[in-house]
Amino acid sequence: MPPTPRPLRKLGFLTIGLFDGADPRRGHESTLEIIELGERLGFDSAWVRHRHLQYGISSPVAVLSAASQRTRRIELGTAVVPLGWENPLRLAEDLATVDLLSGGRLNPGVSAGPPTHFEQVKDALYPDTADLEDFGHGRVERLLGFVRGEPVTDFSGVEGFEVFSDRVQPHSPGLGRRMWYGGGSLRSARWAGEHGMNLLTSSVVKAEEEGPWDFAALQLAQIRAFRAAHPDGEAARVSQGLVVIPTDSASAGQRARYAEYAAGRTPRTTSPQGPARLLFAPDLVGPSAEIAERLHAHAAFREVDEVAFALPFTFEHEDYVQILTDMATHLGPALGWHPGG
Repeated sequence: MPPTPRPLRKLGFLTIGLFDGADPRRGHESTLEIIELGERLGFDSAWVRHRHLQYGISSPVAVLSAASQRTRRIELGTAVVPLGWENPLRLAEDLATVDLLSGGRLNPGVSAGPPTHFEQVKDALYPDTADLEDFGHGRVERLLGFVRGEPVTDFSGVEGFEVFSDRVQPHSPGLGRRMWYGGGSLRSARWAGEHGMNLLTSSVVKAEEEGPWDFAALQLAQIRAFRAAHPDGEAARVSQGLVVIPTDSASAGQRARYAEYAAGRTPRTTSPQGPARLLFAPDLVGPSAEIAERLHAHAAFREVDEVAFALPFTFEHEDYVQILTDMATHLGPALGWHPGG
């Protein structure tokens, strides 16, 4: 097996954090337990997805605040916060607060665009300003400025017994370098690079040209466009997030369920889906040695030294324990990763 040009330096995982609507606490507790397990296994980072009006994590910053008090080393990220649902100034305050409480371990990932099902939620979310809101990159720029300490107001000083600041408080000096953008197109990759962000890539890209389509080649082009536009050039950080399911210690029943899960999702990998022309990567299921071989042959994987492998939806807590354990003890070492490396 040929070595990768960029040896794997950081191993992370991503979870959606599902819960039962009749017992939401248990699902959130499961997510926190999985993050704690990740730290014990030596993972470098744990990331949570963001879901609104669904049975998944609607408040990832709050969940990661709790996780920060139950862990000491593992980095904690959001992948991603859709900013169309957020007030950038208030979010900047929350991010800085959690970053300080975690000891500088927060990695906020964000995305632009209008909220999902905007026509159905706009009256509840923006009853008076729906037609005026900017859901483009300008909203991300506002958040970046607030996090990086740019002035919010022209007023500061003492008023009575109270002291006021002209920038978001608290301010966490290193947080601005740990802001990530979740992009799946050449345009968004270039924009993230131009604005000095880090790039989160996933198992979804936009097929912006006619086929034949090669997911790895499309993702590789985006990574290279990002680094070409970034002030740090080839040193600019990129994390890849494919769905990866090692089966080394899985039971026969688990292996059968995992294979069925991946097979049901395979048709969407053959051609672009929907008006946005989204192309999905195949899920990687099997023994770690086989998965490592496939990753070493993946053109985009060969360009990164950080990953946040995505855990599948709708699996049981015990399945995630098995998958994470195999990632840390079998797959990671097969990719050249070592805990704390």
